[in-house]
Amino acid sequence: MSLFITFEGGEGSGKSSVMKIVAERLEKDGYSIVTSREPGGTPIAEEIRDVILDKKNTAMDPRTEALLYAASRRQHLVEKVWPALKEGKLVLCDRYLDSSLAYQGGARHLGIDEVLSINLFATEGSYPDLTLLFDIEPELGLKRIAANKGREVNRLDLEKLSFHHAVRDAFHTLAKRYPDRYVVIDASQNLDAVVEDAYSAIKSRL
Repeated sequence: MSLFITFEGGEGSGKSSVMKIVAERLEKDGYSIVTSREPGGTPIAEEIRDVILDKKNTAMDPRTEALLYAASRRQHLVEKVWPALKEGKLVLCDRYLDSSLAYQGGARHLGIDEVLSINLFATEGSYPDLTLLFDIEPELGLKRIAANKGREVNRLDLEKLSFHHAVRDAFHTLAKRYPDRYVVIDASQNLDAVVEDAYSAIKSRL
């Protein structure tokens, strides 16, 4: 069966590491898995990612940022996500629509519904089947980033602490708005516990 599963959360929530481990476990279970990320996932979308996250682009207008994310998302869906779903695969994606709603809609104060309208056009109303929200206090997430010397530091990591709190608040709003597809996971736990929670949430939908 095909399923579109997205991994969401603030900076340093560990979602990327968890997704990699969960994907490996699901493959061992016999599922056909495709993993990807946003922004990016395909060559054109990755080029847009480079523009969005470049630390030099501090002058980027919030609406420009939101539109670039939507453009990258569209290309990613057309080239990678939709074809994989048509083939009956499980698609696990590190960030998707909800990140735009939380970061640009919430933290950038563009409005969740305003950013949603841009993305509904870009995605033709394509929502995930399941969204895992890796919830963590921004202070802890940013501390993890500072300790992880191998992780890329992008433009969003350089935002003030208040920005990251606004992102978290927006994700909480979205979890209440879309309770049927959201599962909130305590990302402050140790890695094994977070992986188990994520794996169990996915298996319960399969």
